[in-house]
Amino acid sequence: MRSVAVVVQPGFAPFEFGLACEAFGLDRSDDGIPNFDFRIVSPDPGVVPSNIGFSINVELGLDAAEDVDVLVLAPVPRAQWGAIDERVTELVRRVDARGAWLLSVCSGSFVLADAGVLDGRRATTHWRYAETMARMYPRIEVDPDVLYVQAGNIITSAGTAAGLDACLHLLRQELGAELTNRIARRMVVAPQRDGGQAQFIAAPLPVDTSLSLAPVTEWMLQNLHADLPVERLAARAHMSPRTFARRFKADFGATPAAWLARQRLLHAQRLLEETTLGLDRIAAECGFGSAAVLRQNFARTMGLTPTAYRARFSCADEPVASIPPAAVREPVPA
Repeated sequence: MRSVAVVVQPGFAPFEFGLACEAFGLDRSDDGIPNFDFRIVSPDPGVVPSNIGFSINVELGLDAAEDVDVLVLAPVPRAQWGAIDERVTELVRRVDARGAWLLSVCSGSFVLADAGVLDGRRATTHWRYAETMARMYPRIEVDPDVLYVQAGNIITSAGTAAGLDACLHLLRQELGAELTNRIARRMVVAPQRDGGQAQFIAAPLPVDTSLSLAPVTEWMLQNLHADLPVERLAARAHMSPRTFARRFKADFGATPAAWLARQRLLHAQRLLEETTLGLDRIAAECGFGSAAVLRQNFARTMGLTPTAYRARFSCADEPVASIPPAAVREPVPA
């Protein structure tokens, strides 16, 4: 990945546009990170107004994006949905046809949808607009509950900061875990939030810390290798299983089982990246039981096998010896 272009159109959202500039446009060569040929393009070069009262001067037209490795679509105003500038949709189709990356932030997904490149694919957008997208484009499988979705060479993301998560997800695939972690540290953000994480929490976290489920989730993270049925978790929280499941979904935007599955996969990713442990050991550490179950879950979620993931993202030279085998390690007593 050497070149990135961001398409801005009248009424663009500055914050989401800025995310792409932050992720791809800064010089980080002093951290050993390669610079990208970064371009900002517009259908009509010149002054392009934002949606909050100021404008930017864009010097390049869409022809400057014909050969880029990544095309980013900034959000577009609601009035443009279903009537995107044909010059932009034609560019999107050409970029997609040659297999380059397409990445949309928030309502930028409507540009991809209007171009037809999301037909038959899963995609997301800001949860407020998901129902509208599903109605306007019934051939798209719109998922309103996730931060971002990758479908082949196309990545769509939810609103605001989820766009940064999508950018880091792409950088992780192109640059690997070590360099992407450096970029995240420079931006003072988490290096990776799982794309399947809920866009928003249905209810605020409890103010009374005595009622918080944080101690339970912390214990879960320390015992990913153990069998953790909801009954055991509920007992630890001093609740009935039904009450615990309801509270957990309200607080974390996911069921206990779904949240636990994501944490196990994230832990497997870390072990694949940072250690040379075998798949059977990693499966045991993460609570999958066997390498076969790990492969099945990993491939279904990540789109590639654990071995392929390690080959692409490993930054470990030596095995980490500080993790005791799960088979002999006792979980924290419930």
